[in-house]
Amino acid sequence: MMGFPFSFRSQGKILSVEYTGPQSLDIASKPKVLLITHRTPYPPDKGDRIRSYHLLRFLAKRARVHLATLADEPITQDTKAALEVLAEQVAIVMVKPCGRWLHAASSLIKGRSATEGLFYSRHLQRCIRRWTAHNTYTAVVIVCSSMAQYLSIPKSHGTCKIVDLVDVDSQKWFEYASSTRGLRKLLYHLEGCRVRRLEASLPQHCDTISVVTEAEASCFQDFQADAPISIVSNGVDLEYFYPARTEAALADSCVFVGAMDYKPNIDAVQWFSDLVWPAVLRIHPKATLVIVGRRPTKAIRRLQNRPGIRVEADVADVRPYLWKSRVVVVPLRIARGVQNKILEAMAAGRPVLATSQALTGLPAIPGEHVILAESVSDWTAAVGQLFDNNALCRQLGMAARCYVEQHHNWDLCLEPFESFLDQSWRRIAS
Repeated sequence: MMGFPFSFRSQGKILSVEYTGPQSLDIASKPKVLLITHRTPYPPDKGDRIRSYHLLRFLAKRARVHLATLADEPITQDTKAALEVLAEQVAIVMVKPCGRWLHAASSLIKGRSATEGLFYSRHLQRCIRRWTAHNTYTAVVIVCSSMAQYLSIPKSHGTCKIVDLVDVDSQKWFEYASSTRGLRKLLYHLEGCRVRRLEASLPQHCDTISVVTEAEASCFQDFQADAPISIVSNGVDLEYFYPARTEAALADSCVFVGAMDYKPNIDAVQWFSDLVWPAVLRIHPKATLVIVGRRPTKAIRRLQNRPGIRVEADVADVRPYLWKSRVVVVPLRIARGVQNKILEAMAAGRPVLATSQALTGLPAIPGEHVILAESVSDWTAAVGQLFDNNALCRQLGMAARCYVEQHHNWDLCLEPFESFLDQSWRRIAS
């Protein structure tokens, strides 16, 4: 494999990384696509990165991809190698927490959302303007509403602009506000209103807005009825999460997998640990709950002081924890779109027990592909039933795997992006 020449240059408190790869005649004949993401799409170890990584892979098979992205974590050699294979040109702008929050505060003062400030970088903006001045792009694909501020770039004739909104983020902020009190409630509501205003402006600046479910499309059309919406569901890496033949599930074991610095995951695990788990232990005193995830907060780490609970932070591979668990629990009370944690558990052939909120974006059938639980008594009974019934666990695991194979193959899910590229390519050619 031929390595791309990397260069690093300091830009004040920000470090920018750019590289350009060699071009063959075959590559030169492909259309160019500019992909702009709010986080480096590698490693695919959390929700937004998973989708943007597979989108990058999908586009790289069909086009010459130029990737412009922000990063708030060190860029490893593995990340460089992965992006080197997929993108012809890459710009990664490192941003530091202190600068981000100053931008967020400034954005609020100026009447915009804090989210826009958090993901603003003049260095990334300059790079994008330089690239668009020297390249004709078949399509510009922007991931999430926070990066829509970079849409103000010169529009070449025929270039298709796509915003992969994924979820309607403003609704998430409104849900946060509804479950909080005091000043935080007011701030969440304010952020929801300002992000909603940003989302409502998107149809003026782009050709297509993609969201992950029908429910998200309906939510968006409630405030923008004529918006050009496309449904692009999430997939799962079926090969990577293939059920292990050598791992035997531990008796009376549950696992929760997710980023443990993310508010909905923190809320879910605390609710489950406070209300459901003690009731489970009264019936199954040797039961274990393993909480697996990146960057657990202090409150989450303290949960391992409770009986039967273990916290596994920043693990290199979540699959062994899935394969060894009798039940995968997803007790989310705040959720948008399609939950990658559910797709991964199903792909691993594990029985999934979840709330209706967690299952909102999935047409999976409760009782056939997953188990649905709402109240504390529902959860306690369902966990106990799965602990006591090996045949039911095997049946659910097999049905879950078949379900994701049929409905959540990444190439099938991302097919609408191929149509967008084809339409734009024909427009430019004409």
